[in-house]
Parts: sequence; structure tokens; C-alpha cells
Amino acid sequence: MQRTKKRYDSLGKDTAEIPDRVYDRICRTLKNLGGFQLHGYKDACIKRRISARIRSVGCASAMEYADFLSLNRTEPAQLIKMLTIHVSKFFRNQNTFNKLRDQILPSLFSGCIQEGRDGLDIQSIGCSSGEEPYSLALILRNSFSHEMSRVNVSIRAMDIDAEVLRVAAEAAYDQDRMDETPSAIKDRYFTFQDGKYRLASEIRGMVSFHRQDMLRLVPLEKCDLILCRNVLIYLERSHQEALLQRFADSLRTGGILVLGKTENLMGEVRDRYQTLCPIERIYRKK
Repeated sequence: MQRTKKRYDSLGKDTAEIPDRVYDRICRTLKNLGGFQLHGYKDACIKRRISARIRSVGCASAMEYADFLSLNRTEPAQLIKMLTIHVSKFFRNQNTFNKLRDQILPSLFSGCIQEGRDGLDIQSIGCSSGEEPYSLALILRNSFSHEMSRVNVSIRAMDIDAEVLRVAAEAAYDQDRMDETPSAIKDRYFTFQDGKYRLASEIRGMVSFHRQDMLRLVPLEKCDLILCRNVLIYLERSHQEALLQRFADSLRTGGILVLGKTENLMGEVRDRYQTLCPIERIYRKK
């Protein structure tokens, strides 16, 4: 047992322990069995997480793990979960949500009403366990009830990980996911039960969740607001630029894109957007 532990501990953080041919095989297996396209994500980041998974399941080598991944029907989903995990909270980076509430959403509602459109379409890309789209739904319900009586709002949230989407659908959260939630909203829209905060059904019903690999995302129907925060950082630059172009194709003229605080527009796509709030990474399509 001690000898085996020493063998797979050597994987450590050294991504060179996963040969390219084995990495390509793992990528193919995930695509075929899990529907997840790894090519396009930053190899170093992905290999570190695969190495951690190899250690956790006790395989002695990357090749042994590639066999395990192919033969164990539940392992592709477990690996996808590990590769896509990121911290999520309600109202994470609260200033971003304040800017949406105070400036962006009023402008979007006003434009929608003036143009005679009866729908406001919102997309949350890489939604994880639902905190981001639900935070937006809470703002809409709490601050825009009058506007919502005149305009139908659709919030479509997407992630590749089926397990986090299951958590999102259940909408029951631990205390650490609630740390940045305003007390008034927590008291009004959540019920504390069995050690978790359970979201009111009126908010859950505002969001639809869909399993989707963002690298296979086709241009969406013209939408008004896209949130894609802390997702681009995991992608190679060429795929970052391609995804940003796809968002520009999907947004209406005047539509809004919100990125993560450490992410930026890049390449030719910058010409398609106007920067509204550089600190909060909020952009308007020209």
C-alpha cells in the first residue's frame, strides 16, 4: 500500500506526469462519454486538476487513470465536476450587482418598453450551482416588480456540470454561499431549514437551467444581457476571443456583457463593444 501511495504521489503538481498522448486520450474519453470538450481550456490548469483526481482515486499513473476513466461509467461526470468547480456565492462582487440594479437594468427595461418589445432575455454562462442567475432574479423581483408587470423576463442559465445544475434546481444553500446576501433579501426570499437556506419558489421559477458546453455554444437568439464571469480565465486566448465574438453575435445592439473582475475584452472584438464600467467589467454592444 505504501509503495502504491509513493507512486501516485509523484504526480503531485507536475503536469509533465501526464504525457501528451495520454492527455489526448483523456480528452477524447471526456468528449465521447461526458460530452465535455477539453480542447480550448488552458492545458496547465486542466492537467493540475486531472493530476489531483488521479491521486484521489489511487491510480498509479496517468495511463492507468485513462483506463479507469474509460471503464468506470460514473468517473467522467466526477472528473468534469472537478475540472469545472469554482467558488460561487449569492451577490458575489456585490458592486457589480449594485451597478446592474441601479443603472443597467433600468436602462434595459426602458429601452425594451420604448421599442415596444415585450421580452427581456438574460443569459448566465457558466452558472455553476445557480447563485449568479438567482441573484439577478432576486434583484429583479425585489426592485423591478412594476417593470416586470409590463415586460416578460427570461433568465436562461447554463453549465456543463450536471451535478451543479442539480444543486441549482434544488436551490438549498449553505451559510457560506449567503455571506454577501443583503439581510432584507435573505429574510424575505429564503427559509432556513435543515441547516440550509432554501430559496422561495417564486424566485426559482424565474430561472431555467440547461446543460451546455460553452465551447459548443451556437450564437444565441438576440438577448439583452449576458453574464459570463470568471469563465474566460480557464480558456486559451483563441477560444476566449471566439467566445467573446459569439456573445457579440448573440446580443442585441445596446445589449450588455458582464465579465469577471480579472477578465477583459481582447483582440478585434473590442471594436464591437463600448466600455460602460471598466471596474466592474461591464460592456455595451455597439
